[in-house]
Parts: sequence; structure tokens; C-alpha cells
Amino acid sequence: MKTKMIWANLSSSDLEKTAKFYTDLGFKENCQRTEELVSMVFAENNFVINFFATKRFESALKGKITNTKNENEIIFSLSAESREDVDRWFEKVKQVGGTIFSNPENFEVGYTFGFADPDGHKFNFLYWPGM
Repeated sequence: MKTKMIWANLSSSDLEKTAKFYTDLGFKENCQRTEELVSMVFAENNFVINFFATKRFESALKGKITNTKNENEIIFSLSAESREDVDRWFEKVKQVGGTIFSNPENFEVGYTFGFADPDGHKFNFLYWPGM
């Protein structure tokens, strides 16, 4: 047996705001938006993150979700092509209203910064030589 694909499912308290945030960063929607879902595509390998309305997500989980504004769940890493690209992404994220939780910094041989989307989901842009 093998799996064909992996994607992520997260919650959103405001699907319109979520869609605007990610499209303003330059990411594309994956499929038709509904009242319960907006789906975004990330990177060259088309990694999909589905953002579900909170009630729908809790229903699927059969439980309560984490308050990502106050607690941590996961951090998604997005690769950048250079240190300069990390700095450009840093400016872009600030411009579209992302919350910076870690300013640009060296990390071992790489360079990174961290941000959160409007719901507090955490991401970082990372340049790692040779990646």
C-alpha cells in the first residue's frame, strides 16, 4: 500500500479573511470556495491546506479545536530561494497583516523568520542552502 498525497486541514474563524490573506501573499485557491471551506495551494509541489469554518472543523474532529492565537499546534515551513527572498517575504507578510512572531534570523546554516496568519496558524519562511 502507498499513499497518493498529503494535505493539511485547519480551522478558520473567517474564511473570507483567510482567503484574502493568502491570496494577497500570492498563493492560489485550490477549488471553489464554499460557506465551510477555502482551500489554498502552496509551493511547487502543490501542497494543499484546507481551511474549514470552525463549526465544520470541530464536527470533523469530534471535539474542540486549539485556540491558535494563544496555543501552538504546528508550524509549516515554506522554503525560500535566498536570504534576500526571506527578507522580501518578511516585508510582504507584514504588508498583508500577518503577525510576526520571530524576526529574520540566522539558524544554523539557514536564515528564517516566523509569522502567524489571522487565525494564529504558524508558518516560517526558511532559506537553507542546497534545499
